[in-house]
Amino acid sequence: MKKVIGIIAEYNPFHNGHIYQIKKIKEKYPESIIIVCTSSSYTQRGELSILNKWEKTKVALLHGVDIVIELPYVYSTQSSDTFAKYSVSLLEKLYIDYLCFGSECNDTNKLKEAAQVQINNIDFDIKVKSYIKKGYNYPSAVNSALIELIDYDIKEPNDLLAVSYIKEIYSNGYFIRLFNIKRTNSYHDLDLNNKIVSASNIRNRLTERKTIKDKVPKEVYDILKNKTLESKYFEFLKYKIISEDNLEKYVDVDEGLNVRIKKYINKCNSLDELVKHIKTKRYTYNRISRMLNHVLCSFTKEENKQIQKLEYIRILGFTENGRTYLNEIKDEIKLPILNKYDTKKYKTLEIEKRITEIYSNVYTDILDLEIRNKPIYIKKAE
Repeated sequence: MKKVIGIIAEYNPFHNGHIYQIKKIKEKYPESIIIVCTSSSYTQRGELSILNKWEKTKVALLHGVDIVIELPYVYSTQSSDTFAKYSVSLLEKLYIDYLCFGSECNDTNKLKEAAQVQINNIDFDIKVKSYIKKGYNYPSAVNSALIELIDYDIKEPNDLLAVSYIKEIYSNGYFIRLFNIKRTNSYHDLDLNNKIVSASNIRNRLTERKTIKDKVPKEVYDILKNKTLESKYFEFLKYKIISEDNLEKYVDVDEGLNVRIKKYINKCNSLDELVKHIKTKRYTYNRISRMLNHVLCSFTKEENKQIQKLEYIRILGFTENGRTYLNEIKDEIKLPILNKYDTKKYKTLEIEKRITEIYSNVYTDILDLEIRNKPIYIKKAE
């Protein structure tokens, strides 16, 4: 029987590990439909996506994915719980049977129990708040509470995301089963030289001008070998910070951080340097990076209140099999499929257009592709 498998990804960039995941799915479910929900121009850590949304869509379709949908910027650059909430919800609207994810621990029962404790144990939130009062950042407070309650140490990035996905499935009663694949490498392993390495390792190699030829498919290598990773990100961000009196209207800029950002902006020569200066024990590197991205992209707290409900499903691309599946379920889909680029009708899309304009100015121009809004069609995947 045909199964529909969902994957939540960023593909920054698409690499051999992603091919491994797709092949594992096809080994178990040869006739499956694979749907990927991917972030658009910036990642959950607030970083620039070195493959634009159209490049990663095409590569994914060429390597076994059947449908690619967009996780809009307003959800893809927030905390793991928000990222999970909207990505899982979008995939559920397309009736996936399984959610496939990678994890470091490779223990689905452990991840399930950690999710259930966060949902059902009344002591969990109390303990998290007590650790935050002691100066812990939120991820560390959550991990400390889990250690205290069930003696589980969950702090690796993919394990944390997996728990967020499972919480979302359980909290909403979604009929989605779990398909866990053990990661073959660590996110922190920047020097590993295997054929399957993390996206962080690949980005690090590109920065250091080392070869990535055996670590990514040919299509990705051909794109990145001619693409400079240099961007105007920091210059635009610096101008934005200097030209604004108060940054606290932007998402994730807590009270007091405005002063700290203003204090260090003229003393820093790079984004990494600025993040390290602003970072404190209470705020993680990723949290600060996301916050600065929200400042750059003018994503305000008021706008965030307006986009709490999903407005549409945006298809970035599909294969022939993907198109057939979409036609089969089109009358049952509960959200509109975005067929017209209507920024007046959809607040989320209005923001996405602004984000694409900024991305196009700081890195690579994709504005024309964005507005044409024509999904990529690949007749047959590999």
